[in-house]
Amino acid sequence: MAEFADLGRFFAPRRVAFVGATEDLAKFGGRCMRLLIDFGFPGEIYPVNPKRSEIFGRKCYPSLADLPETPDHVGIVLPAAGVAAALEGCGKLGVPFATVFSAGFGETGSEEGRAQQQRIVGIARAGGVRMMGPNCNGLVNFVDAFALTSTATIKGARRPAGDIGVASQSGGAGQVNVMWRAQQAGLGITYQVSCGNDADLNLLDYMAFMVESERTKVVLAIAERIPDGARLRTLAHRAAELDKPIVMIKVGRTDAGSRAAASHTGAVTGADDVCDAALRQMGILRVEDTSELYETAMLLRRGRRPAGRRAAATSISGGNLVMVADLGASLGIEFPEYAEATLKKLGEYLPGFSKASNPTDLTAAAIGQKDTYTSVARILAEDPGVDALIPVVTMAAAEEIRSIAALSADCAKPVAILWTGNAIGDSALTHESLVAEGHAVYRDALPCLKALRAAMRYAEFRRHRARPAPARPSGIDADAAKIILSGAKGTLSEHRSKALLACYGLPCTREHLARDDEAAVRVARETGGPVALKIQSPDIPHKTEAKAIRLGILGDEAVRRAFREVMDAALAYSPGAAIEGVLVQEMVEGGHEVLLGVSRDPTFGPVLTVGLGGVYVEVLKDLVFRLPPLSAQESLEALRELRAYPLLQGFRGRPRVDIGALAGCIERISWLAVDLQDCVAELDINPLRVLAEGRGVRVVDALVVLK
Repeated sequence: MAEFADLGRFFAPRRVAFVGATEDLAKFGGRCMRLLIDFGFPGEIYPVNPKRSEIFGRKCYPSLADLPETPDHVGIVLPAAGVAAALEGCGKLGVPFATVFSAGFGETGSEEGRAQQQRIVGIARAGGVRMMGPNCNGLVNFVDAFALTSTATIKGARRPAGDIGVASQSGGAGQVNVMWRAQQAGLGITYQVSCGNDADLNLLDYMAFMVESERTKVVLAIAERIPDGARLRTLAHRAAELDKPIVMIKVGRTDAGSRAAASHTGAVTGADDVCDAALRQMGILRVEDTSELYETAMLLRRGRRPAGRRAAATSISGGNLVMVADLGASLGIEFPEYAEATLKKLGEYLPGFSKASNPTDLTAAAIGQKDTYTSVARILAEDPGVDALIPVVTMAAAEEIRSIAALSADCAKPVAILWTGNAIGDSALTHESLVAEGHAVYRDALPCLKALRAAMRYAEFRRHRARPAPARPSGIDADAAKIILSGAKGTLSEHRSKALLACYGLPCTREHLARDDEAAVRVARETGGPVALKIQSPDIPHKTEAKAIRLGILGDEAVRRAFREVMDAALAYSPGAAIEGVLVQEMVEGGHEVLLGVSRDPTFGPVLTVGLGGVYVEVLKDLVFRLPPLSAQESLEALRELRAYPLLQGFRGRPRVDIGALAGCIERISWLAVDLQDCVAELDINPLRVLAEGRGVRVVDALVVLK
C-alpha cells in the first residue's frame, strides 16, 4: 500500500546497532541488548557506547560513525537530550530505521516536551530516517527472531511464530496483556510492536505491514488514539480484500456533551459514538478488553466465515446449554429449529425422553456411549440452517475431546468449542494444546459467544462489501451549491441553508423571504393556510432561543402582528444582528420528525447523523452515525438500526411513513457531506418531516455552519 511505509527492513533487519548499550541488566539498555542476543537474532549486532570496548562478548563502538557497515535499524536508549545527536548520526550514515525508547518528549504534556519531539522528528526526516517512538518499548518479530525490546515476557522458552499480529501504543498492554497472555493460551504471534508516541511512524504503518504479511491472519490493535481516519479506512479496505480481520480496542471514551457545537447535530454527536460507528462501517471489530482481543482472534484465524447468525449447540449438560442459549440470544445469535432431515438423523441418537431442539441436550444418557456426542455434533454441523457449531464439553474422556477436535479440523463451518473441564485420562491434552493445534477452545460461555458474534459480524461485513460502491444520485448540482457558499462566512440563515439543500435535490417547505409586513401578508395569502414566521439572520442561528419564531399564523392582521413581534424579538436578542428578513413558510403537519445532520470529526472527517426528532434525540440518544458517502440501500440500513425504527413503519394504527423518500434524503445529504467537506463544518436539518407513505418528505428547518 503506497500510503504506508515499507517496513520490511524495520521488522527484519540484517544488521542492528544499539546506541546506549550496556551490560547492566538493571538498566533499560542492558535488558534490551541481552534480549536481542538471547532471542537468537541471526544478523550482525553492533553495540554503541563510548565508555565500553566490549558488551556481552561483542565489540562495542564509540559512535555510529565508527561502525564497519551501515545498520538497517538502530535502537536508541539515551537520555532525551542525547536523542537528537543520535538521529543526526543515523541520517549521516543512511540508516533507514530507528527505534527511540527514550522518554521525556510529547508524552509529558509540556510545551518543552512537545517541542523536543517535533525537533527529533524534523532531524529524522531530514536525514531520511523513519522512526518508531519516542517513549516506546520496541518490537518483537517471532518470524525472523528479531527482538528490539526490554520486555521480560520473551525471556526463556517461547511459542513458535503463529499467525496473529499485535500492534499497540502501550508497551504493558500490548506485550503483557495481549502478546504474553495469548501465548499462554496457546496462540502464536507473528509480530508485536509497542510504538509509544507515534511521532513519525505510527500505529497504522505497523498494522499495514502485518496485514500484508503472508504469515499473519488476524491483526490485533490497542489504540489510545487513531492517528488518521482516512488512512485507517484505506488500511481496513485492504485488510478486507485480503480477508485479514482487524480486532481493535480503542480506549479513551469521551462524553458527548464535552464538545461545544453550534448546531444541534454537533451537540449530540459524541466522539466515541462516531469512532464506534466508523470502525463498524470499516469492518474493524471493536472489543472492550485485552482478553477479548486474542479470544476473538482464536476463532477468526481459522478463516471459516459463517453464512449467517444461526448457531447450533449440543452437550450432555443442560445447565450449560441454557447459559449458552441465554447469552447467545442477548448477543444476537440465533438458535433455529433444525431441518426435518436433521431431526430424523438425531432420532437415532437421542434418548426417547429427550427433545430434538436447539440447543440439543443429549442428557446424561449419552455418557459412556461411544461416538454419540461427536456423531450428533456432525449431524448438526451438516444442517443447512446452521451457520456455526458450539460443542459444549465438560469433564470428558480424552478420546471424546480428540474426536471433537477432529470435527473442528474438517468442518467447513466455524466451530467454537466450549470446554469447561479437563480431559480424563490424558493430562497432556489441554485447552492450550488444542489451541496450539489451531482450534478455537474456550473455558467460559461468554468469551466463546462473543468471539462467535464477532465472526458473524465480520462475515456479514464481507458480504455487504461485495456490493458496488455508492453511486452519485441524479439531480445534484454541486456547482450551484458552491456558488451559494462563495464568499459566505459563519452561519447561513435558514433560507440560504435550504437553498443549498435544494441543490442536492432535498424537498423543502414552500416559503419566501419577506422584508416588511405587507410582503409577509402577500406571501401568506399565496401559501394558503396557516404559516410559520421565522427571523432570518446569520447572527441568530437558534431562532427559538431568540423567541423570534411564530407558528400556525392565519389571517392578514395576525401575519402583520407576527411579523412585527418576530422582528422586535430578534433585535432585542441581538441588537447588532444582520437581518435578512422574515421567512414566511407553509406549516407541514403529520408524519414523523427526523434529525439529519453532518458534523466533522477530527479523526474521521465528515460524519452523517440520523435520528428521530424530539424526545428520541434529546432523552434517548437514539442516533445512528455513518461515514459518507452512502448508497440508498446503506441509508435504509442505517435507519433500521434506530431503536425507534418501528415507529416509521407504522405503530398502533399510525400510518407508515415514506421510508424510501427518507432513505433517499440521507443518501443525498451523504454526498453533500463529501462534496462540501472543505466548506461545511456542520449541517443540521431539524426537523425533516417524513410524511405518510407516498407523500415524501419536507425540510422544515435547516442550519449550515461554515468553516
